Amino acid sequence: MPATLDFFSSYVLTAIVKEVVPQTKFFRDRYFPTAAEDIFPSAKVLCEYQDGDRKMAPFVTQRIGDITVERQGYQIFEYEPAYIGLSRVLTKDELEKRGFGEAIYANTSEAERAARLIANDFTDLDKKISRREEWMAVQTMLNNACTMQEYIDAKTKGDVKHIQFYEGTSDHTYTVAKKWNATDGDFFGDVTEMCRMLANRGLPSVDLLLGTDVAKAILSIADVRQLLDISNVHLGSIQPNLTEYPGVTTIGYLNFGGHKLTLWEVDETVEDENGSTVHLFPTTGAMVTAPNCGHIAYGNVSQIDYGSADFTKHSGTRIPKLMVDQEHDSRKLRLCCRPLAMPRNKSPYIFAADVVG
Repeated sequence: MPATLDFFSSYVLTAIVKEVVPQTKFFRDRYFPTAAEDIFPSAKVLCEYQDGDRKMAPFVTQRIGDITVERQGYQIFEYEPAYIGLSRVLTKDELEKRGFGEAIYANTSEAERAARLIANDFTDLDKKISRREEWMAVQTMLNNACTMQEYIDAKTKGDVKHIQFYEGTSDHTYTVAKKWNATDGDFFGDVTEMCRMLANRGLPSVDLLLGTDVAKAILSIADVRQLLDISNVHLGSIQPNLTEYPGVTTIGYLNFGGHKLTLWEVDETVEDENGSTVHLFPTTGAMVTAPNCGHIAYGNVSQIDYGSADFTKHSGTRIPKLMVDQEHDSRKLRLCCRPLAMPRNKSPYIFAADVVG
């Protein structure tokens, strides 16, 4: 590969970013996909959502011809997404060392090794950003809001940015009267009511998301086993299968008052800022929702690209930048973005906390 710095121009860096295979993420990919219209040319993004529509067409006297109906209203807000920026430094010493997975006596030039390291760094930084986007998607579904703690450096906390998608009190939660694994628990009744809450808004119910403790508990619920054992009556199917998403399993499907829901066991974990492993989705929680209930939008990023003296605005899901320190013979690669997870409709998910215990 070329050894000149032109190889690392912003255009080539952007091309490398596009070639990096995105990491699959369950919540981000299934519930918060990003479309072309979600890439904004400004630092702020627009969030617009409306209530579901359940109104029927009226019968009309034929001589009248028709009755005019108003277009459904919607709410629109302008938000400035929080900024995510990660970097990694490439020094001359690292170019002279054997790389991970490289042959001991590999015939590799420093330019080739630099290009390979930068490509690997892109992939690594992208995975870290993807985990944060997955966290944002989950937080938005659990709280109908997202609170983002900014950092000044790796240890020092800065401002807190809070964005909520409701006014006053959110109506996206449900509280069970009895734990589902209790003797008098009402697993089917509670989930059916959660589905009805969405149906009353004109929104679909497709998925039942279960924390790991909940998924284990429902398989021992007598009502579930009894319904699945009734001969010649097909009320559901329990057939656990692995998925392409790490930590996510499809358990099967069940009928809840006319709503056929696919059951998902979610066991995704990440490492937080304190180095602790945490579950993204609560182990004792459950949620009813549907695919494509939200989307992740991206604001633009302004930066001075390598070789330029002026600021340039970049729009995209990942914005790269290379910084060269000639005095210390090092290069810094930065990958950044400004994402925001948002619902498409008002409260398109119903979350119930602590359904087992």
